[in-house]
Amino acid sequence: MSESETTSGPAILVEGLTKSFGEVRALRGIDLSVPQGTVLGVLGPNGAGKTTAVRILTTLMLPDAGRALVDGYDVVREPAAVRRSIGLAGQSAAIQEELTGRENLDRSAKGFSGGMQRRLDLAASLVGHPKVLFLDEPTTGLDPRSRLGMWAIIRSLVAGGTTLLLTTQYLDEADELANEIVVIDHGLVIAAGTSEQLKDRVGGDVLEFTVPDRTRCSSAVTAISKIGESEPHVDEETGVISMGVGSRGSDALIEAVRVLDNAAVETRGLALRRPSLDDVFLALTGHAAEEGGQVEGRRRGRRKGGGQQGGKDTAKAAS
Repeated sequence: MSESETTSGPAILVEGLTKSFGEVRALRGIDLSVPQGTVLGVLGPNGAGKTTAVRILTTLMLPDAGRALVDGYDVVREPAAVRRSIGLAGQSAAIQEELTGRENLDRSAKGFSGGMQRRLDLAASLVGHPKVLFLDEPTTGLDPRSRLGMWAIIRSLVAGGTTLLLTTQYLDEADELANEIVVIDHGLVIAAGTSEQLKDRVGGDVLEFTVPDRTRCSSAVTAISKIGESEPHVDEETGVISMGVGSRGSDALIEAVRVLDNAAVETRGLALRRPSLDDVFLALTGHAAEEGGQVEGRRRGRRKGGGQQGGKDTAKAAS
């Protein structure tokens, strides 16, 4: 491999990558390309295949088929060269709690907060000054302040020229950090593009409201289903109902008020908003991007600000 091959091509190139565990097909032929000095957000629910892909790209697991190059090196044929070029911070902090922070890279690390352990874990992955950094759900379990701190660190790394592959279940995280996003579901890349390009796939506005009486959700869905351009999505736990209405905008909002009133369904916060990555994932897969309703929980938190009214495999790879 020539010097030009290691410096001029994409930092990460994946073609037709597959991996199965018995009858479970974790990866079913994914393709990825990450230009140097950019961030690729890999978005998907638990079990989508994100961590499996990261483990293959960081030489911790062999693929069944396909090809993967990192910094121009083949992950199967040249694993040692790949390891010299990369850093990895996995889903759980890979630190020894009995050692001090300095010894992990001055107190015992077991006294650190979760956010501090994650920052220490990230620091350990940077010791070898990697050209390519893999962050596998780096902010899972962090409080909002720690998440923002981690985002600031990630932005500074990218500004310094590091190429980053970021797996996440947090749609707002991908929106904030990634130059491009790929959506993986059941081992397949089902969509790719910038955040705005993916949102454009939903198109138009989204009608959203809350039904305080959860037993009336089905009546609300029946009432509005004929005025939208997509099937209404219902969160049975929170009573939040959302539906794409395309370019109809305020006309759809007025009609929704009428049909819900005729159906005697009480609502709160009836509003229009622009599509989010949450809506993209729902439109593409028919289900939320996370198990356990975590996406909707974050959406509820953001909604308080108002609107338009009307995983554990970890390791370090270094030289």
